[in-house]
Amino acid sequence: MFKHLTDILTAWGPAGILLLSILDSSGFPVAGVFDFLLILTAVKAPAVGWLCAALAVAGSTTGNCILFFAARKGGDKFIGNTTTSARNRRFRDWFAQYGMITVFIPALMPIPMPLKLFVISAGIMGTPVRTFLSVVLAARILRYFGEVWLGIQMGEQSATYLKTHVWGLVGAAAALFIVLYLFILWRGRQQTAPGEPI
Repeated sequence: MFKHLTDILTAWGPAGILLLSILDSSGFPVAGVFDFLLILTAVKAPAVGWLCAALAVAGSTTGNCILFFAARKGGDKFIGNTTTSARNRRFRDWFAQYGMITVFIPALMPIPMPLKLFVISAGIMGTPVRTFLSVVLAARILRYFGEVWLGIQMGEQSATYLKTHVWGLVGAAAALFIVLYLFILWRGRQQTAPGEPI
């Protein structure tokens, strides 16, 4: 059923891109062809590709916010039932400091990664809305406009390029996670160092 829905929305052009991105990011099991569809649009019509990239960013941000606020709505009860555990408190503290990395990396990379799980975690853990929006927007702008640029530059070879370099992308995601994690760790230590303002 969802594959049929994807085919229908694909035929709608830019409006279909917008609706597909909302559905995909809000948790519906839309067939996993969205990134390649965006690249194909850029290959066929570069001007329309840039519009579709903007619509994809808007739609994906909307979909992620739907999932985030749905998780946040039930988060107070969840947190109230779990904060008594030292282990859960440690996880909350860790997520407050480093959790947005686990949202940024999957949102940035055009490879299957468990973004929805981390979006839900961000909602449950009470991540500030401004922080969440900033991270999702930054990642999606880089990803979708980057894919359109790739489609325009490489043409029909761009989709093949992504497929053949999937392990390179996985390695890049892991390396980026480590770099961001170490940077935040270093920054936290600098801010709490003796003689420094906290």
